[in-house]
Formats: sequence, C-alpha cells, structure tokens
Amino acid sequence: MHKGYIVLTLAFEKKDRRWIARCVELSTGTFGRTLSEAEKRIKEAVLLHLNTLEDVGECERFLKERNVTFYHVKPKSDITIAKPVSTGTFVQPYIQSVRELTAVA
Repeated sequence: MHKGYIVLTLAFEKKDRRWIARCVELSTGTFGRTLSEAEKRIKEAVLLHLNTLEDVGECERFLKERNVTFYHVKPKSDITIAKPVSTGTFVQPYIQSVRELTAVA
C-alpha cells in the first residue's frame, strides 16, 4: 500500500473558556481547555475519521466529494489555504498522510 498526503484546514476559535477546533474539509470538530489541547484533539479526530473512512472503503469517495487533493509527495510546510472564516477564527493548514487514492490522484 502506497502512501500520499492531503492538506486539510484546521480552524480554531475561542468560546468562553474553551477553544473550539474543527477540520473544515471533514466537518470534524472538538474542543479543549487550551489551544494546544484543542489542536491535539482535532488532529486525533481527523486521524480517527480518516481511518474509519478507510476501514469502510469510503475514504476515496468522501475526499473526492469534498475536492480534497491527493499529493504523492509531501507538500511544503509553507502552503497557503484560502477558506472563508469568521472574525475571531484563525486557520492553519494541516498535512495528513493517507493511503494512495486511485481516482483522486
């Protein structure tokens, strides 16, 4: 099984005493008491989401429907993302390794 990479958008927003974190492309979300806890949790949620999609054979279809690009070579860490976000929310790109997708590649 060959591996590749996808670039996802992680969005963070402070709400009261918690940080809300979400992955824009996967519609996965979580929270944490600190920004670093929220970041750690969203990355775990993303991995769990992708692993579950792979387990049920839906990863390729799911990512294709959301226009997520598959890369054979790891993208540079200075990638820019252009996703609409609300005021008070900041975003960061997140590079995640995945197994190779045949139709998306």
